[in-house]
Amino acid sequence: MGFMSAWAISSHTDDVIAGLSAHLLPAMRAGRAHPEAERRWRDWQREPLPDHRTWYSRVGEGGEARTSAIESFRALTAPGDHVDDVCAGREDPSFYVLDDVWEGQSDDSMFLTVHRKEYAVSALFHAIGPTRAALLPGWCGTFLLTAAQVRESLPDVERALTFAPAEREAAEVRDWLDYGEGEESVLDGPLRVWRAAARARLGLCGVAVHLC
Repeated sequence: MGFMSAWAISSHTDDVIAGLSAHLLPAMRAGRAHPEAERRWRDWQREPLPDHRTWYSRVGEGGEARTSAIESFRALTAPGDHVDDVCAGREDPSFYVLDDVWEGQSDDSMFLTVHRKEYAVSALFHAIGPTRAALLPGWCGTFLLTAAQVRESLPDVERALTFAPAEREAAEVRDWLDYGEGEESVLDGPLRVWRAAARARLGLCGVAVHLC
C-alpha cells in the first residue's frame, strides 16, 4: 500500500509557537514516550545501519537480525501516529497543520519536502549517522522551539549538518531520496531555515506527517 509523507520546518513568532504547543506538544511527547522508542534509538546508536543499497541484497547468516534492525530504524524515524492524528485534524477539527502551521509561509522561512513511499527524516538520519543525528533538537524531526531555543541550538545543528567535502559526498550517497529539479535536499534545507530563523529571532516548528 502506498503513502505520501512530508517533513516541514517552519518559522514562527514566539506567540505562534506558544499557541501551537497546546496542539502539538502532547502528540510529540507521546511519540517520544512510545515503549519502543528508546530501545530503537539505542539500537541504532549502538549499531548504525550499513549502506541502504545493501539492506535487502544480502542473504545468509544474520539476515533476520539485519532485517529486524532495518524495520526498527524505519519505525523510529517514521511519522508518529499521535502527530499524524493531530496534524490531520482528527483530534481537534479546528486545527489542521496545512492551514494552521504551514499556510502563508514563504520559501525563505520554511523547508518542506514531500515524498511518496519514503520518509525524509529516515533518509536524513541514515545520511548523517547517529552521532550527528543526536545533535538535532527534538525527537526524530519533530520539535517546537522558541526564538531563544533556536539560537541556543544553532551551533549543534551546524555541527550536525556542516560537512567537509568527503563527508558531504558520503552523506549524499546515503541519502536515498529523489529530488526534483531545484528541490532542496534534507542535507541543506534544515540548516538554511535554522540560520534564517536565528537571524530573524523566530522560533521553529518541525513536523513529520503522513499526508495520505
